[in-house]
Amino acid sequence: MQPYTQTSGTGPDLVLVHGWGLHGGIWDGLVPLLAENFRVTCVDLPGHGRSSWQGERTLDAMTGAILSVVPAPAAWLGWSLGGLVAARAALMAPGNVIALVTIASTPCFVRKPGWESAMLPDLLDAFAAELAQDYVRTLNRFLALQVRGRDSYGEVLKTLRARLLEHGEPDAAGLCAGLEILRTADLRDSLGNIDCPALLLMGERDTLVPVTAGRAASELFPDARLEVIAGAGHAPFIAQPEMVAARVRRFLCEDVTPGC
Repeated sequence: MQPYTQTSGTGPDLVLVHGWGLHGGIWDGLVPLLAENFRVTCVDLPGHGRSSWQGERTLDAMTGAILSVVPAPAAWLGWSLGGLVAARAALMAPGNVIALVTIASTPCFVRKPGWESAMLPDLLDAFAAELAQDYVRTLNRFLALQVRGRDSYGEVLKTLRARLLEHGEPDAAGLCAGLEILRTADLRDSLGNIDCPALLLMGERDTLVPVTAGRAASELFPDARLEVIAGAGHAPFIAQPEMVAARVRRFLCEDVTPGC
């Protein structure tokens, strides 16, 4: 079964890739703002939402599945795990990805020597162990972690939790595979091969992927711009959709497809 997609708007193609444990419906507040200038395709990652996941459960397999169903060429926008997928797509199919936007993402989510602005591996290991016992509780704990640090913590968390199961119950095995990707993927040595322009949007108060991670990542791209959204946590497109849409439009319409 191919990954589920939903398209709206007209103009240059823009692909939106969500983060771990959620689905393409999480972009509902952002899509109408972007659809004024772009044809926006939202996708449910394999093992998430309405997308099943058969076969190999790796970052390359996940990325290849998305590449097979979305328009090309297109700009790609990915949040958190979705940013990792978008970056991998730019490496696997450079002719398909004309620009890259990541939100609260990093090429390596786990702390390693020389890469300190990342999560401790024990945190993801704990989530993986809990998934088998109660995946809904585990997802809700992860959502709470994502919005920590925001002034509007309660409001954003309420939105995330309300949309959690809108596209149906996720595949437990797919969730485990997604966590394993977050735990093991490391694109740091490959980012220098991405030949499209990139915009890295980071939340000023993001405690999951801090600004320092974005700053370190931006230095690994040949052509990247880092922008920090004041007061934002890990999901700025929910708390400040107009701000995020404006940053994305400015980048794409000035640097990639002028006049879009």
